[in-house]
Amino acid sequence: MSATKECLVCKKTSAEIPVTKFYYQETEFYICPQHMPTIIHKPQELVGLLDGADGFEAV
Repeated sequence: MSATKECLVCKKTSAEIPVTKFYYQETEFYICPQHMPTIIHKPQELVGLLDGADGFEAV
């Protein structure tokens, strides 16, 4: 986890765009509204960004 509040996907910071905090494996991460659908519909795009994402299923 980074001390900077930045989107997990695009790396834009909370100074540039709103970000939402979420928790996974007892760690907090941030994601912007543009990439929120990635978690739900295209979790395969998180492989390499989030440990274990290769086991996520799209809804």
